[in-house]
Amino acid sequence: MLNLETLCTQVCKSAREAGAFIRTEQKKIKAGQVETKSRNSLVTYVDKQSEAMLVKALGTLLPGSAFIAEEGTVSNADNKGPYSNYQWVIDPLDGTTNFIHGIPCFAVSIGLHRDQVPVLGVVYEVNMDECFYAWEGSPAYLNGSVIKVSATSKLEDSLLATGFPYYDHGQEEEYMLLFRQFMRSTRGLRRLGSAATDLAYVACGRFEAFYEYSLQPWDVSAGAFLVQQAGGKVCDFQGGKDFIFGKSIVACNDGVFTELMHHVNHYF
Repeated sequence: MLNLETLCTQVCKSAREAGAFIRTEQKKIKAGQVETKSRNSLVTYVDKQSEAMLVKALGTLLPGSAFIAEEGTVSNADNKGPYSNYQWVIDPLDGTTNFIHGIPCFAVSIGLHRDQVPVLGVVYEVNMDECFYAWEGSPAYLNGSVIKVSATSKLEDSLLATGFPYYDHGQEEEYMLLFRQFMRSTRGLRRLGSAATDLAYVACGRFEAFYEYSLQPWDVSAGAFLVQQAGGKVCDFQGGKDFIFGKSIVACNDGVFTELMHHVNHYF
């Protein structure tokens, strides 16, 4: 039987190795090495090489496992073997725009699903050298210490995190109205530019909540699992469970959940 605790230790090691590579290469990156996948969606050789490193390492840990990976460096054609019901969901560099511009907030994000159910999550924030991790049945951890979501019970006492859509502006008006509501009813909002980091910060209580739409599975899989294992709540904008593939997510502590969702549901 697969020992998820042991596996998580190995995944953290792989995440740190990818992070070390990213940290080293940031000093070398040049403007001509930045590619545009679509409007405001950037990628560098660092994203691609760190993803290749992770795919190789994680594939060795669970032979035959599948991948959902942002940069598409792996084929799932050979998804056969004892772990074929497992699927890695990885973002090798969440916060590429920050990375390119020299802004110190970006992370390696690794989630693992078994039969489409999340069972492990690792987020390694490269600049702070902070590794957040959890596995099925465990609490959430940060560098070896147990973490929990904030105990704050009022939205007016809360600090929120969000993100701005890069290319999907179909709900921009609703988003800005909600943003204005939270601007007036909370201690403030932050936009770090890395959803994985935002979610990890909810898990350890630095933020009371995070919300965003137009996200991809690799942005949220690991971080959402961390929030749940840290005692928080995660849902989509409609209050349902389709927050990994449904492109909208709310993650928060139990104390502000009802009040927060009241506002979200008013606009969405």
